[in-house]
Amino acid sequence: MPPIPKVDETKSDVASVQYSAYRTSLSNHRTGLSEHRTSLSEFRTDLSTHRTDLSTDRTEMSMRRTGMSFQRTRMSADRTLMSVIRTSLSLISFGFTIFQVFEKLRDAGTLAHAAAPRNFGITLVCLGIAMLVLGIIYHMQFMIGLRRERHAMAAAGLIHAESGFPPSMTLITAFILLLVGIAAILSMVFQIGPFF
Repeated sequence: MPPIPKVDETKSDVASVQYSAYRTSLSNHRTGLSEHRTSLSEFRTDLSTHRTDLSTDRTEMSMRRTGMSFQRTRMSADRTLMSVIRTSLSLISFGFTIFQVFEKLRDAGTLAHAAAPRNFGITLVCLGIAMLVLGIIYHMQFMIGLRRERHAMAAAGLIHAESGFPPSMTLITAFILLLVGIAAILSMVFQIGPFF
């Protein structure tokens, strides 16, 4: 800021010119400050635009991560069904094996009565089938809900949902094992089917 001039107030013409020059220098100083403020404002606008671009990139990445989390959740549900399949397969095969061993011992005349082991084997197979049916129902309900939620989020523009949900090979395997279990129980109880 320019210093206030020392003015000889006895000469009013000279004082008026000196004060006018001082006002002009103050006005120039104000103009310089205003231009500096304008350049700072433009810089803030540029920073704001840059922040908006960064925010858009972060939003894009977040949408992709959320879309990928749906895929991870789907795979986790498949792994849960695989665990049910393993347990059911163990129960069905162990029950069928117990049934067959004691039936063969009874047929060979080694055992007179094999009703208790036979019933235990049938119970294990039925338990394996029931567990598999419940696992399939739970898996299907969970996947339907997950697909609905994913579709709703994609419709709202919250995720991309570019990759589809493929058919669950684990669910197909569970249905095949269910058919094998049903064939095994039919063979054990009614002596019909491929395992008789």
